[in-house]
This record gives sequence, C-alpha cells and structure tokens, in this order.
Amino acid sequence: MSNATSHPRTLRSYAKPHGHAILVGVLLSLVTVGFNVGIPFISRYVVDGLADGTLALRNLFLWLGVYGVATLGATALSYWMRQLPLRVGHAVETAIRGDLFDHLTRLERAFFRGQHTGDLMNRMSSDVRSVGMGVGQGLMQISRMVFVFILTFGVMFALSVPLSVAILVLVPLMAGSFSWFAGRIKKGHVAVQEQLSEVSNFSQETFTGIQTLKAFAVEPRWLGLFQKKNQALMDQSMRMAYVYEGTRPLAAFWFAASSVLILLLGGRQVILGRITLGELVQFTQYLLYMQWPLLSLGWILSLLQRAWASWVRIRDVLERAPGIADPPETAARPAPIGGDIVFDHVTVKAGGATLLDDICLEIPAGTRVGLTGPTGSGKTVLMSLLPRLWEVTSGSVKIGGVDVREYPLDALRKRIGMAEQEPMLFSDSLANNIGFGMQDPTAESILAAAGIAHLQADVEQLPRQFETMVGERGVSLSGGQRQRTSISRALSRDPGILILDDVLASVDTETEAAILGKLQPVFSTR
Repeated sequence: MSNATSHPRTLRSYAKPHGHAILVGVLLSLVTVGFNVGIPFISRYVVDGLADGTLALRNLFLWLGVYGVATLGATALSYWMRQLPLRVGHAVETAIRGDLFDHLTRLERAFFRGQHTGDLMNRMSSDVRSVGMGVGQGLMQISRMVFVFILTFGVMFALSVPLSVAILVLVPLMAGSFSWFAGRIKKGHVAVQEQLSEVSNFSQETFTGIQTLKAFAVEPRWLGLFQKKNQALMDQSMRMAYVYEGTRPLAAFWFAASSVLILLLGGRQVILGRITLGELVQFTQYLLYMQWPLLSLGWILSLLQRAWASWVRIRDVLERAPGIADPPETAARPAPIGGDIVFDHVTVKAGGATLLDDICLEIPAGTRVGLTGPTGSGKTVLMSLLPRLWEVTSGSVKIGGVDVREYPLDALRKRIGMAEQEPMLFSDSLANNIGFGMQDPTAESILAAAGIAHLQADVEQLPRQFETMVGERGVSLSGGQRQRTSISRALSRDPGILILDDVLASVDTETEAAILGKLQPVFSTR
C-alpha cells in the first residue's frame, strides 16, 4: 500500500479531462438547435405562399422535400448531440467510483466501525450513478435549453416584439415556481438515499447472519422489522415523487397559458395586418419547440439537485483523511525490515476507552512468543500494532530499532503474515484465497502452505480441490477449515514476521498438534 492517492474534490476536476468532448457536445447542441430554429422559416414561407396564392404546386413539393431533409438532419444531429455528453457522464461516473473505492480501501478499520456497509454500498452505486446522470444528462439538457431560449427568443423578437415580451414575462414566474420545487426535491432525495442505505444495511446484515436468524427462529419478527424499514423507504420515495411529479403538470400549465396568450395576441396581430399568418404559424412552432425545455425544466432541476445531494455524500467520504497513512519522508527509507520487536510504553485509546495501557515488551529476532489473557484484554489490538492496523496513542512500536510509522505501509505489511481467529475469506477459489497476499502465486507455494496448515487432506475431499469456490466469507468451509486456510494464506507469502491470532480455536487437538509440528521448521527460519 503506497502513499494515499490525492483524489479530485470537485466535480469540475472530474469533468476537466473531458473538456474536448464537452466542447464538441456543446457545439453539436448549438448546431442542432440552429437547425430546429431554421425549419419554421420553411413553414412560414409555405403558409404565406399558400395564403396569397404565390406558391406553385411544384414549389410546394420542393419546399416540403427541403423540410423533410432539414428535419432528418436535425434528428441525426440530435442523436450525436446526446452521445458525447452521456459518454462524458459515464466516464465521470466510472472515475468517481474508482476513486471512491480506492479511498475506502485506504481508510483505517476505525472508520468502518462507525459506518453501515449498506450506506457505503449505496454511495458506491446509487449516489455515483446520480452524479453521472447529473453531469451527462444535465450538461446536455442545460446547454440545449440555453441555446433554445437564446436563439428562439432572438427570432421571436424579430418576428413580433409584443408577442415575445408577453411570453418573456412568464419566464420568471416559471423559473420561480420550478426553483421552489427543486429545493424540496433535493431534501427529498437526501432522505430517500439515507433510508435506502438503512434498507441495504439491514439486508446485508440479515444475509450475513442468516444462520443465526434461522437458529433462533426469528424470521417472522425479522420480516416485520424489514417491512417497517421498507415501508419507510416507500413513504420517503412517495413524498419525493409527489413533489417531482408536480413539476410536470406545472410545466404543462405554463405551456397552455403561453399558447392561449399567443392565440389571443397573435390572432389580433394577424387581423390588424401587423404580422402574416405564416409568421404566426412560425411563432407557434417556436413555442412548440420550447415545449420540451419548459416541460423538462423541473426534471432537469430535480436531476441536478439529486446529483448535487449525492455528490455531497460522496465528497464527505473522499474528504475523510486516512487515520493511518505514510508520512512523506517514509518513501526514502530502505525496504529491509527485520530485527528485534519492541513495544515501548505503548498506550492505545479508542472511543473514550483505554485498550492498552503502558505496555512494554521486547521480542528478540527469531523468537517465538505466545500471549495469553482473558477475552478483551487487548491481545489482538497489540498484535495489530505491528502492521499498523491500529495506531498507538502514545509510545512506539519498533522493528529493528525503527518505529513502524517510519516504514512505508506497503513494505511493512508485505513483511508480515497475519492469520486471524475469524478470518475473512473471499468469494473466490480456495487457491486464490490462499495466494491472496502473493504478487504471483504458484501452485507449488499454495500447495506447500496448505500442507503446513494441515489442509491438504480436506482439499482432496472438495469437489474441485483448490479450484473449489468457497462462497461468501468462506461459507462452504467449516470453522476449522477457514482458520487453516487463514494460516495457509499467512504462510504463502513467506513473511518475516508471522502472527497467529488464536487460529487453532476451531481445530481439534490432533490436528492442532500436527499443525504445530509442521510449523516448527517454519519458526526456525524466521
């Protein structure tokens, strides 16, 4: 594990690498809108020509052909206009998810003790997706909306100032009403995401502890608890849906009001001879063209509000500095790590409790040491100080006279093999679980490590031996097999320091003796 990577902290920094694609997408949006603004000129020419009898039948078909070609061109441009921003959105989403995953793997165990797994998974999936949608769809729709209003109103003012002013007066009222809805949508989205995290976390804990659930026969009661959380999620979602769906009839109302206004004022202008019938038709087509931006205004504001709310949740994690990291000067320290281990007046405090108090212990190189004590006395915490899974509050831990905080984390942890009492096995093959800590595991090294841990006989009974999938957390293996797999994993990397944390608790006496016998030569080489 190297020094923590510096991740972007703003959405702009994630979008910046795609500046060229964004610019091309904006230009395509401008050209597409330009095509759509130009098409109504054909309608105006045809209607005025038919009204005054100056348009011949042959020319009518010619202009209809031009109209069709222009419409096909606008459609093709519209397709490509959508591709680039959406691609940028997915690229940004991928980058954020990668950085979030990387950052989470660098945070210390204390961070995860205060977090729900379901909430972190929700940020990795739903929140990241909302941000990607906001960048992609939001960028496309906003640029399109801006060009539509600028170009369309420009032509509309050239056609009729009174009609344009009448429509423009309604815009602040529209924007104000949609902004009010957008604020409520943002609050609703945050509430939904938090409740979704609650449901995800409850489900994750349930499936992880399914054996306990069944052993106590509490399925009906557990279902009732889930239903309460599920119903709360539905209630939050419905509250936000009521607000969100309210934007659609609101947009339809404003569009209908604008249409009535045009027919009243525009019809009077035609009767008075101030504009032609073709110009009124052209004006109406522009209003129709603006219908989608007006109708989608609420959706876009909602999309952006949801994206921002999700980004705040993601940024909260990205801005959480790792509690255990390399100081800048550690990179220059040479890699060889070995020698005597010294715990010098070590004290560890966490959550207001003292876990270790003024511990002094010296372990000469090559020595085998056993620590005993009652449950909760701090044995695991003490051993976790060596690879810096825990950090000392005061005092120091030294290897070869060097404080472990001065070694690069990557180099330090590669020299230590640790087998835990309750090992975490991954949903992978047994071979890959054993060779998990090796850069390039070989069949020989995996077989040797399994042999020392007295796992070989069990492997031969498995359907695909070392290629057998062990299931989530090693569910297909017994407790003893999981512990021996953990021992094999620790040994496979040939560590300079080997830590065995009560790894024989689930092993029978005969197997324990066999394992200890095979470990003797291993200990003698350390």
